[in-house]
Amino acid sequence: MTPERLARQKLDGAELELQKFMAREQLGVIAVCGSQGLNVVLAVGVPETRRPFTYPQVAQLVELAAIVESALERSHYSVKAQHAEQLATVGLLGASLAHEIRNPLVTIKTFVQLLPHHYQDAAFREKFFHLIGDEVARIDRLTEQLLDLATPRVYTAGEVDLHPVLLASLELVAAKAADRHIRIITDLLASPDRVCTDATAAKQVLLNLCFNALQAVETREGEHWVRVSTRNHGGGIEVVVEDSGAGIDPEIIPRLFQPFQSTKSTGFGLGLAICRDILTELKATITVDPPVPGRGATFRVNFPCQAS
Repeated sequence: MTPERLARQKLDGAELELQKFMAREQLGVIAVCGSQGLNVVLAVGVPETRRPFTYPQVAQLVELAAIVESALERSHYSVKAQHAEQLATVGLLGASLAHEIRNPLVTIKTFVQLLPHHYQDAAFREKFFHLIGDEVARIDRLTEQLLDLATPRVYTAGEVDLHPVLLASLELVAAKAADRHIRIITDLLASPDRVCTDATAAKQVLLNLCFNALQAVETREGEHWVRVSTRNHGGGIEVVVEDSGAGIDPEIIPRLFQPFQSTKSTGFGLGLAICRDILTELKATITVDPPVPGRGATFRVNFPCQAS
């Protein structure tokens, strides 16, 4: 919309207000582009020459507004997809956490039942009080991790000790692996293990890779294991997640980190794409080794040790 166009037509109340606004702000053109949920408005001031904007110039501005609107819409849906993937991961953790939380609750219940009969035993009371504190702290830590993972957030890189983050993540996976008789092997060799990343982001990525590995392993006969290892590599730290599954179909490898690529019967195939987007935002990378017959999948995540 230009002042010249408004001057050539009969105006209603809204258009009169627009005309006054453009005159007051000395605008030479306004372009609007949008959909039901998102509108982009671009306005350009009157040129120094005072010449009206030509039709090709207005068309270019409308095209620019459409590009901006498209970029913002993609960003909006990317955030929604990331949150959906987080919630899917939280759902997978449900059964695992039920086992993890039930164990300390059973221990607490047993001691509470025994307490009336052994209250006069000082050693029993001291053990009871220490155990209650430890077990409640464990439950609190597990639920806090779950809530932290489910909360949508903007990831911010900072100095993080990587090994405690990895071990906390594996703690959430342990019960699910045990139910399926899958060994979790850790080989954390990186020293020092300090990286520049976001702890929740690292946890989200590792959980996604571990759950993928568990699903790949449980459908195959033979040894069932998932190995998580670290090493200092190229100015950063490399985290390797490998499994004893059937591996990845070579035809899928080129599209593996694109959205909606999945060989599983459940899910949307967003997990690895979300992992890549999260890590890219934090200046980290994720790759997969070329498939080798008879071997499972091997994913490598490289975290920088210093901010870029």
